[in-house]
Amino acid sequence: MQKPFVHGVGGVLSADIAVPDHERELDFYSTILTTGDAPLWRDDLTNNFGTPIIGLGVRTPEYNTLPLQWMPHFQVADVAASVTCAIDMGGKELMHSKTDDGQSQWAVLADQAGAAFGVIPVVACESDTTRQNERLGCISWLSLTVPDALSSRDFYHHVVGWNAKSIETEDSEGHVAKFEMQIDNETAAAEIRQFRSEQNGIPSVWLIHLPVDDLLESLRRVGEGGGEVIKEFAEAKYAIVRDPVGVYLALQTG
Repeated sequence: MQKPFVHGVGGVLSADIAVPDHERELDFYSTILTTGDAPLWRDDLTNNFGTPIIGLGVRTPEYNTLPLQWMPHFQVADVAASVTCAIDMGGKELMHSKTDDGQSQWAVLADQAGAAFGVIPVVACESDTTRQNERLGCISWLSLTVPDALSSRDFYHHVVGWNAKSIETEDSEGHVAKFEMQIDNETAAAEIRQFRSEQNGIPSVWLIHLPVDDLLESLRRVGEGGGEVIKEFAEAKYAIVRDPVGVYLALQTG
């Protein structure tokens, strides 16, 4: 079962990004996400219940060192241990917030391929944000395309705490390997994949998959708003797009 938005080790809490041309970006995302007769997102980029699942911030000088990509926030058992493990395995520490006495609060890391993500402590379950509703705007899936899927699989197993399940592929996409990264034996949070050709047009960044009510209309609005549809996967009912400042994400049928 694909369900990344859960509370616990390996669960995805949210994602954010600091962007230049903030007003244009806010208008772009609020336009492409609020399609259909029953939009899954509000125009302030919160979900139906007003919960801030994705955050679009202004790119102030303090964030200039962060890569321009959506960064999902993974819940981990020990932030400091995850930071140390990431560095030991070839990743980088981009930001690290600590208390006055040196205790880790959260961190932004990059893996060996340059994909950025945040690590935070496990967040307590709150009833008003965990209501079961398929129409709830949320991060419905995460995918990462890398040059070496085996190496990335091991990296996230140790840094985040995910288990990995190898996925047999019989499609025409040209995968060398594909792994479903699992929170437990029943719940999957993300997918790591490797293509045979490096010319697949998909960078090594975490793609947040955001559901929309009318995918075709959302894709039309992507081009209209200055973005670009990079690749469509008709059978899976999703598409990878690039926003006006060059940030990649995926839109899919809600």
